[in-house]
Amino acid sequence: MNGSTLLFSGDDRDVLTGLPGLDSAAQWLDGSSETGFVQAMMVSLQRLPAVNLAYGMAGGDRVLVEIARRLRDFVADELGPQALVARASGGAFLVASHAALSRERWQWLAEALGRAIARPLVIDGEKLSLAPRTALLRGLPGESGGALLDRLDQVSGDLQRRSGRRVLWADGSHPARGRSAASLEGDLLGALHRDEITVLFQPQFNVATGALAGAEALARWEHPSFGRICAETLFAVADRGDHVAQLSRHIGRRALAMASAWPASLPLKLSLNVTAEDFAVGDFAAALKAEIAASGFLPERLTIEITEQTLIADFEACAAALRELEGIGVKVALDDFGTGFSNFRALKALPLDALKLDRSLVVDIEHDPRDRAILSAMVAMARALGLKVIAEGVETEGQLAILRAEGCDVFQGFLRAGPIDAAEFASLVAG
Repeated sequence: MNGSTLLFSGDDRDVLTGLPGLDSAAQWLDGSSETGFVQAMMVSLQRLPAVNLAYGMAGGDRVLVEIARRLRDFVADELGPQALVARASGGAFLVASHAALSRERWQWLAEALGRAIARPLVIDGEKLSLAPRTALLRGLPGESGGALLDRLDQVSGDLQRRSGRRVLWADGSHPARGRSAASLEGDLLGALHRDEITVLFQPQFNVATGALAGAEALARWEHPSFGRICAETLFAVADRGDHVAQLSRHIGRRALAMASAWPASLPLKLSLNVTAEDFAVGDFAAALKAEIAASGFLPERLTIEITEQTLIADFEACAAALRELEGIGVKVALDDFGTGFSNFRALKALPLDALKLDRSLVVDIEHDPRDRAILSAMVAMARALGLKVIAEGVETEGQLAILRAEGCDVFQGFLRAGPIDAAEFASLVAG
């Protein structure tokens, strides 16, 4: 659950995206300025009017919903539940945090978020990419929320007049002092060679019984200067240097090796996220089969998670690789289901075992009858197709009770456990 859901009652909530609106954001910023430090960024989609012209307002709305989801997920992962995500206006979104982050870290978080937003999406069968422009600032002592928003708005206006700039600080400086994301590429290569990239496990539980069902492998980088770098930013840094496939395979190998130590008496499942770059290398299925064999982990206990974005580059080649892996027992889950634009093609053409519902489909099911109706319909469709349903982002007992009533199979989220290291997961298994 993102921080905006925790902090606002919904009186000023944007109907389309479900995010807090500008008035609520100003109130949040007022409160933060009273308690001390605050940093903010305004993320603007300047090509949104062109999308509306090309695909109609309905197409533009679908883009906004998807971008809002990417923002929520990124902020939840990188900044935690106390950060703010709001829709400022049109194609502008606000992110703010009172965590004491360095100036350079705030900038490369903005760069990484820009890359997450700019990943291709599909409208009416066509690929579209929207590269945002981001205004950054640090709040001044005692500065009101309204004044802070005014300063961000002015910087956003400056960015519109500077065609070559993507990130701009309110004081006009660029880049931030010290090292930005671009200079982290060399650090990342060294970290891969030194085996410094950590694998954490997000536990997954059986909805009906509460029993531990397995875990999703996640990447973290404990950087000696910047501290913990979470998955979205880590892969953004890798993307700058064309190292995504190398990073992904490194994580897969480490996760399989760790999971091979799980007790055979408990058939726990391991989930690995797969990127488009993994498939683009060309030998993905053969390489993964070799890594599974080398680890000793049973292939029928492995699930690989793919998203619609993974499939955009070459759907048929991806489908062929997945069918090859299905032949040795590997399961396939369609991740972020309910947030993309062409999932139904994937349902028909891919050898799927499960649908993984995005956290945005779970967050309001206790309070919004429409959200529960959507959940119910998705579960019914999955059942008709013989697919399991996995729900992520579960944070309350009420949400879990509804998932149980609707017939979901597996859940993950902070209600039971956040990402933990291998030793903590072993303790959870033993307990």
